[in-house]
Amino acid sequence: MKAHDGMYIDGAWRPAAGQDVIEVVNPADEQVVGTVPAGTAADVDTAVRAARAALPGWAATPPAERAARLTALRDVLDARRDEIAETVTAELGAPLKFSQAVHAAVPIAVAGSYAELAGTYAFEEKVGNSTVYQEPIGVVGAITPWNYPLHQIVAKAAPALAAGCTIVLKPAENTPLVAQLFAEAVHEAGLPAGVFNLVTGLGPVAGQALAEHPGVDLVSFTGSTAVGRHIASIAGAAVKKVALELGGKSANVILPDADLAKAVNVGVANVMSNSGQTCSAWTRMLVHRDQYDEAVELAAQAAAKYGERIGPVVSARQQERVLGYIGKGVTEGARLVAGGTEPPRETGYFVSPTVFADVTPDMTIAQEEIFGPVLSVLRYEDEEDALRIANGTVYGLAGAVWAGDEARAVAFARRMDTGQVDINGGRFNPLAPFGGYKQSGVGRELGAHGLAEYLQTKSLQF
Repeated sequence: MKAHDGMYIDGAWRPAAGQDVIEVVNPADEQVVGTVPAGTAADVDTAVRAARAALPGWAATPPAERAARLTALRDVLDARRDEIAETVTAELGAPLKFSQAVHAAVPIAVAGSYAELAGTYAFEEKVGNSTVYQEPIGVVGAITPWNYPLHQIVAKAAPALAAGCTIVLKPAENTPLVAQLFAEAVHEAGLPAGVFNLVTGLGPVAGQALAEHPGVDLVSFTGSTAVGRHIASIAGAAVKKVALELGGKSANVILPDADLAKAVNVGVANVMSNSGQTCSAWTRMLVHRDQYDEAVELAAQAAAKYGERIGPVVSARQQERVLGYIGKGVTEGARLVAGGTEPPRETGYFVSPTVFADVTPDMTIAQEEIFGPVLSVLRYEDEEDALRIANGTVYGLAGAVWAGDEARAVAFARRMDTGQVDINGGRFNPLAPFGGYKQSGVGRELGAHGLAEYLQTKSLQF
């Protein structure tokens, strides 16, 4: 697609307030694939004003009609799925097949789920002598990351629209082109002017202005825990609601009666997916001491198969960060059994699929989110030890448990301090709530729980 040189505000592409632009670089070949405007506080203000003006009409639109507009949006995205995949591949560097199967297909499915939910959700109920209404919270400021750029947009925009909210989106500066494509789809689907608005720009400028703006009622942010804390402090000063989907350091717990080979192979695939740039990735593999050596060998063999199959990380800065963590793992005494600090290619921001053995729970690579294709394999003594290790970080976003006895796996998973757990390789469910415990965030995305984040409750007594 050709990049737009303006902002999508109030139903039209409009010139940016300033002249600065952001270059979009393909991390696979380091070539510039487009430029977008670097939005300012003035652009954000214009967009928020448009969203506020459109709010009364959209909030009053019957849910069935909102559902019809979301169905039209889903259909437009579906018709442009090849363009979506090609755009994400160009700006994120993801292999095209992965972009087609995940970066395009998943957000289309999520959009469809909210088109259906908007028409069936109970926005009104009787409770004794009261009628309780679920009403849109207002104008949403959505700030999205680069790792799953369209999915993260749809996971915020679709439920907000279904709820009757209006939106201002500030996408990640690394991947703004697919956000522009989404704005085109919104326009083609016939959503009213001002209901969805797009401002591209840098986080400390446009993102900060959006979080601070008094005309924004809810800030929905996905990204690092550090930035999430900052946004929460801004919102707290204004008593403004936040929804935060933040970092993770998820544990993949393999109990002794599990199918070890399957659990290890699926676990490695999970970490290497999207070049390790997944907040819910199972980056800590926990294995019983009696099976540890076998698991490490299986993990190293599995990682070696991904050498030519994964894409780069998103930027030179991210590559430096990930390689720095790998170096720290070696320095702290972990044993490198696959990959390492040497980039596998001269061009592009690639990192070799990396596996560490002899990792202890206190090591940096077992505590901090790396956001690259790096797996740490830890040993445990018994189930209580495994639980202590699994719960022993500040994060609690996702996880996995493997066991021959499913009831045993469920019992273990219920004791994990995390928002989502896959049992024996359970499939992704776009209707299930996604979000974290502890410093992994506040609130939930996807399904009915995701829709509820954009609603506020009013009761009338009779």
